[in-house]
Amino acid sequence: MSKFKIFSIALLASAAVSQAQNLDQATKAIDAEQYEKAKSLLKSLVSTKDGGKASFLLGNIYLTQSVEDSAKIFFDKGIALDGGKINNIGLGQMFLNKGDVSSAKSKFDLVTKDLKKKDIEEYIYIAKAYMNADKPDFKSAIAVLEKAKAANPTNAYVQLALGDAHYGDKNQNEAYSAYRSAYQTDSSLIRAKMQLGVLLKGAKAYNEAIKAFDEVATINSNYGPLYRELAETHYLWANNQPKFYNENIKKALDYYEKYLSLTDYSLASRMRHADFLILAKDYKALEVEANEMKKLDKVNPRILRYLGYAAYENGNTDVAISSLNEFINKGTNKVINGDYLFLGLATVKKSVGADGKTVDAALLNSGIANVKKAVEAEPSLANALNEIGKNYFTQQKLYNVAAAIFGVAITNPNSKNYLEDNVYYGLAVYTENRGKDEKTIDKVALESADKAMDNVITATPTYQEAYLYKARINSSLDKDDVMAATYQKYLDMVLAKGDEEVTKNKAKVTESYNSIAAHYANSDKAKAIDYFNKTLALDPTNNYALSSLKSLQPKR
Repeated sequence: MSKFKIFSIALLASAAVSQAQNLDQATKAIDAEQYEKAKSLLKSLVSTKDGGKASFLLGNIYLTQSVEDSAKIFFDKGIALDGGKINNIGLGQMFLNKGDVSSAKSKFDLVTKDLKKKDIEEYIYIAKAYMNADKPDFKSAIAVLEKAKAANPTNAYVQLALGDAHYGDKNQNEAYSAYRSAYQTDSSLIRAKMQLGVLLKGAKAYNEAIKAFDEVATINSNYGPLYRELAETHYLWANNQPKFYNENIKKALDYYEKYLSLTDYSLASRMRHADFLILAKDYKALEVEANEMKKLDKVNPRILRYLGYAAYENGNTDVAISSLNEFINKGTNKVINGDYLFLGLATVKKSVGADGKTVDAALLNSGIANVKKAVEAEPSLANALNEIGKNYFTQQKLYNVAAAIFGVAITNPNSKNYLEDNVYYGLAVYTENRGKDEKTIDKVALESADKAMDNVITATPTYQEAYLYKARINSSLDKDDVMAATYQKYLDMVLAKGDEEVTKNKAKVTESYNSIAAHYANSDKAKAIDYFNKTLALDPTNNYALSSLKSLQPKR
């Protein structure tokens, strides 16, 4: 009997060690972003003495993966278990996600009110809740972590969390100091070392960031998050240096594939991959990924988003429109502004008839309404419209569609393409209305086009073509005084550059002379004759100038 008791105690001790090891392995798996592995380990611990902590970590994983129903189930289960009070932190983050800061703080207070002086883990998790909320509050996170730091100034995990909080609060120096301190204190904290490279990435020092990440790879080449950071760094580098775009985008996509191979191919990870493919504009790969996700979960609504985006970019507008409408119209889905943008662009594309010339005005207006909705809510989306608008203008010569696209683009004065978008908007409106009669001409749009050219002239007064375009627009508006004065400004700029510039722009210069001459034909014949003669000095066979001069000569 005595031997049996000793054997039983040994078994219990062995089980306790095993459970502790599983909890430690699960924590390491979470850090390595191997979420499916971590979930499997934690689910085996929910009914043990570590069930409260295991439930909390499980709930946090589900929050990370935006599966809030499952997160709450495990937080509630953890609270029902002994030692599960920490799960109030998870429920607190869920209140933060809803914008209910007061209820969140009440949950956090339940956790901290009986803490011992040296207890710091709970403070770290509360700080993470503030940082990981839908609307992060980094200053509150820092305040909480300062309490933990006061209790244990040298703790590496406190320093790591402080680094994250200061980085989120845009304090690079404090973040660097905290990350360095964390890694110096505990060199097994590979994430702290990696974050030093993340700081360089954030500072757009991409080459230096990659060198820092390469150092991490020499320490642990199988640390998955490192390759996600490398992928994102090459993606940002590609967008900041267009000359090396293709090279860097390829590296970014390759690194992201490696990240997946070292983490997992779960639905949640595939969704992160899909989000990255959208950033990298690899819509062929996105379509493949979306269909793979569909095999894993036929009912997950976010797959509709990916299918919609890919279908639009790959030329299947009907699938794009149906997928995105289905996603948006399900009231429980978290709709983002990009969803309205892609739905709008797909509808605009569908508005163009099979002949490539006719445009369904109702569909065009419906599409533009969604594009406008997206840009109003998230002005940076206007950056994406430049290339699309230029395609309709230059390639398809659908000037009314181009004008509609650029009309939305110029609502964001901070867009990187703002001035070029104004130019194209003015040109598209002018070209669409050129030659129309009084009944069909769109004077409201032309007035807007005139203002667009004023925007360009104000920003770049030396851009001579803007004066030419403004003069043409005012000619269509029958504002002859403005037209003549603006043509003259264009002439002054060209003539000041010398004969070579005049010769290069001969057709535009003669257009300006003739237009000014026509303006003066009824009010100042001498001036009109003078300008027509200037045309003939450049182009002796100009028919308009020759016939106009003839009509201006006194009859004998």
